[in-house]
Amino acid sequence: MKVSKKIVSMLLVLAFLGVSMAAFAQAQSETPYIAVVSKGEQHDFWQQVKLGAQDAAAELGVDMTFEGPATESDVQDQVEMLKNALAKKPAAIALAALNTGAVMDQLQDALDQKIPVIGFDSGVPDAPAGSIYANASTDNYAAAGLAAQKMFEVIKADIENATAAAPVTIVVMNQDASGESLLSRGKGFRDYMVDLIDKNTSLSKSDIKVMGNTAFIADDSPVSGSKVMIDMIVPATSAATDVTASSSAVLNKVADMNIVGVFCTNENTAKGILAATNDGADLPVRYPELTVIGYDAGAGQKNAVRKEYFLGSITQDPYQIGYKAVSLAYDAYLGKSVADVDTGAKFYNKDNMDDADIKGLLYN
Repeated sequence: MKVSKKIVSMLLVLAFLGVSMAAFAQAQSETPYIAVVSKGEQHDFWQQVKLGAQDAAAELGVDMTFEGPATESDVQDQVEMLKNALAKKPAAIALAALNTGAVMDQLQDALDQKIPVIGFDSGVPDAPAGSIYANASTDNYAAAGLAAQKMFEVIKADIENATAAAPVTIVVMNQDASGESLLSRGKGFRDYMVDLIDKNTSLSKSDIKVMGNTAFIADDSPVSGSKVMIDMIVPATSAATDVTASSSAVLNKVADMNIVGVFCTNENTAKGILAATNDGADLPVRYPELTVIGYDAGAGQKNAVRKEYFLGSITQDPYQIGYKAVSLAYDAYLGKSVADVDTGAKFYNKDNMDDADIKGLLYN
């Protein structure tokens, strides 16, 4: 039987459309996979981030994996996790980089493969242009500035009375000098405190000396003053034993250096101070004039705030960090426009830590 060219053409078109529709249907039926690579899973903070990420994935109907290295010093382990995630061809990646320079090759690979990457927590500053679509994170610089404001209210009189012969010292405990979130917190506290002293006391920037770890000393930081020392401390490693040892060393100098305030920039450094002071019980006994402010939460830190061993602490919203990271990653996968999200921070003390807008942010 002779078949016309017109009929053949129509059959070919229908066959092509059938294959295309089948492929489309198959693509639509595949569940998107989002890889979340964290800085760790060991702290309660990261467990709350993970919970938020899991809830977002469940609501959106996507597959999600959440992993991080055993400690926040294991940079190469995180690099391998990111490599493995890329090998699975995910729909999108959410990344909190331990070291911003260690993952540049992987970010370039993601960019080349058109895999969107969402930064969370500290994100990945200075990443290859276009590789990071958006960030879900706390404004760490401003959050630490809030800690400086709260501490300044208490130690202002000590600062006013400082002299070259009897200077005062404010210590900033930083877990490390590589993660962007911790760098931003240390710098934020430093800058806010310098500005508060300069504008709200009889002293000026020329009376202040920022010292300690050079990663936390900016080109415009005052470094020649003799009345107020802002000492930026970084322990040998982020391991609990080293952080505790560094905390003990600071506490042993409270009298000699007239240390009036200590700001702990994360849960790990707060734990270091608590471990060095019998879970904080020694603070009001041995160091009654010392003002301590923490960051994040955890059972020990919450107890220290409730019992007023700490003046208070800064809380992020780790659940929202994880939730928003996955939500942004999914939107980026869909081709939607995404933008940075500030997940917020608040100061809590014994008076407000049970308030409705704060208690849910204080994990154990």
